[in-house]
Amino acid sequence: MTPGKGGSGEPTLDAPVVLKLGGSVITEKDRPETVDESALAAAGDAIADALDRGAIERLVVVHGGGSFGHHHASEHGISTSEGTRDAGAVMDVHGAMKRLNRAVLTALHDRDVPAVPVHPLSLAARAAGVDGGLDLPLSSTATLLDEGFVPVLHGDGVATAGEGVTVVSGDELVVELATGLGADRVGVCSTVPGVLDDDGSVIPSIDDFDAVADALGASDATDVSGGMAAKVRELLALDAPASVFGPDGLEAFLRGETPGTRIE
Repeated sequence: MTPGKGGSGEPTLDAPVVLKLGGSVITEKDRPETVDESALAAAGDAIADALDRGAIERLVVVHGGGSFGHHHASEHGISTSEGTRDAGAVMDVHGAMKRLNRAVLTALHDRDVPAVPVHPLSLAARAAGVDGGLDLPLSSTATLLDEGFVPVLHGDGVATAGEGVTVVSGDELVVELATGLGADRVGVCSTVPGVLDDDGSVIPSIDDFDAVADALGASDATDVSGGMAAKVRELLALDAPASVFGPDGLEAFLRGETPGTRIE
């Protein structure tokens, strides 16, 4: 449990759940700036239902770039380690992510979810360069949660010393949010039903990266943020338990179950 807004006698608030919607889930990743409307609608339905039933009280959503941010970042040669000082390139990436963010927000608003945007480009920085940690102030996100909103963040550009602007992945944001907000648990909804081994079977649980390193490959579409291997590395850094699952596992995760692969 985490404390509420602080007055004596006020009720405590549940630790939040952090949910990542993969860009490949909610977009058609091989078609630039194309939302997968049916997948996004299904995700919106699952989130709205979980909140309505009280299965989750406090939720932060993060979504990836899919065919929006990744497409433009790849065109401009921007990644998590290679940046740009071209303001036009920055706006191409950030503008695309804002358009996708608006689509996610609209899907949630249509289902009466009180979702609001939080844009990382306006908050975050890598003041020590690409090898330094991410500075993501969380006071606004935490306050929005306390006031009953569902903050929705996304992969984005991030100011980076020595590189101009690089990419911050949704997976890295998930780690920062889960750690800084004291998340109860984390879910990563991907296009696959979990982390897969060499035979294509779901690995039930992972607690050591080296044990599964050979089975983890890069994304099969343009992805400037590292693919499944990066996801697993990031999630292993958490104190909270995490699950990686496909769209069919989203409802189960929101009910409190651990579909797909459990990472801790």
